[in-house]
Amino acid sequence: MSTDSSPEVTALLRAWGKGDEAALNQLTPLVFKELHRIARRQMRQERDGNTLQATALVNEAYLRLVNVHNVGWQDRVHFFAISAQIMRRILVDRARARRSAKRNAGDRADSVDLARVPDASTPDRDLVAVDDALNELARLDQRKARVVELRFFGGLSVEETAEVLSISPQSVMRDWRLAKAWLMREVTRGGAP
Repeated sequence: MSTDSSPEVTALLRAWGKGDEAALNQLTPLVFKELHRIARRQMRQERDGNTLQATALVNEAYLRLVNVHNVGWQDRVHFFAISAQIMRRILVDRARARRSAKRNAGDRADSVDLARVPDASTPDRDLVAVDDALNELARLDQRKARVVELRFFGGLSVEETAEVLSISPQSVMRDWRLAKAWLMREVTRGGAP
């Protein structure tokens, strides 16, 4: 993530969090490019034939973000981490709706490319299975689940993830390795709830 306007973005986020709508108007053009980058990254994880485009994902996430009130935004990294969470929820909700529609139509559910989970370059990965496994991991170890969410879904670097979670980069890497192995095992054996 670019740090060019980091102090300005942080100041605008804090002002917006306190209810300053003018700050939101100034903030939007400063964060749109990064939101679009996050959305493109998440869209690469989607299966072929998905009708949602990155810009539409940004727009939907933006609509949800502007309806959030009284958030104590820490800084730009915190903002983008929350944005990535919102985008993840949008994509998972859409994937669940597609699976439900397929079940109702008698079709087979999307398959997961198990050899690559949780690799962001896998277009046909079963997002629902990964989400279910990630939710189970969060129940067992919240921090490891947050590391995966920030790194995998949010595209944050090790350093940015460490900053958001207030832990060392070494802890991020250790959690990242353990969480990926745990998720791979759960998705592979169908252990996601």
